[in-house]
Amino acid sequence: LRAGHAGSCRLEFDLATNVVGQPLVRQQVMKGLREFLENPNPVKPLVMSFHGSTGTGKTYVSSMLIRYLFQRGLQSPYVHHFSPIVHFPHAEQIEQYKESLKRWIQGNLTSCGRSAFLFDEMDKMHPGLIDVIIPFLGPSWVVYGTNYRKAIFIFISNAGGEQINNVTLALWHARKDREEISLQDLEPAISKAVFENPESGFWKSGIINEHLIDFVVPFLPLKHHHVKQCVVSELIQQGLEVRPDVVQGVADSIPYFPEEEKLFSSTGCKTVASRISFFF
Repeated sequence: LRAGHAGSCRLEFDLATNVVGQPLVRQQVMKGLREFLENPNPVKPLVMSFHGSTGTGKTYVSSMLIRYLFQRGLQSPYVHHFSPIVHFPHAEQIEQYKESLKRWIQGNLTSCGRSAFLFDEMDKMHPGLIDVIIPFLGPSWVVYGTNYRKAIFIFISNAGGEQINNVTLALWHARKDREEISLQDLEPAISKAVFENPESGFWKSGIINEHLIDFVVPFLPLKHHHVKQCVVSELIQQGLEVRPDVVQGVADSIPYFPEEEKLFSSTGCKTVASRISFFF
């Protein structure tokens, strides 16, 4: 595991330069990581929940975070990635999934306390399944004989994205710049969408009722100029010439909402890479 001041400064720099239009993400992620890594004896694991619509950077930021913490990033044997569609596809096998998930986490924390667990697409997770990991998230010292307080859990979800977009839009109409949006502006809307929704993997979850999530991280919808920044980054990454007409063309080809103002990208930066090929 990499830690230390230099590492966190580098991560902060990378978040600032590579993650476009997400001031709250930088603020929340860095606050959570610093507090956690600087504490030699944390009272509980670090638990973060990422929320926002498609293409706003949730997966990108989580993999960036993991790359900074573990030398081999997502390939590290101490990083465990779960997807409901891949790992828990059948509702009728939920009891079996609970048992194997609990055993998997327990086994891996026994071999390395400083492990990371990523749960993708929490909005597609069967309600009730995730509660099996509650004993690993709280502040008790030892669970099943395992000291597990140095673990990191990250939940990723599109749930709450629509509400975040609506709040951002309402604040824009009220002349409040998206850089001025605070966590307090968004938290009630996220809570309602994520934690009170019967379709959500967090529905009626003890993880919520027992306040086990340390940091809720909202990803805001991206504007036209943010998409242009994504196009520039992607061109550089692909080793292509950064031509203004291509940057403009790709950014203009993406759908924006709401219908009248066309303020925010409907797909964030998700389709940027595939659209570039049309211009070369």
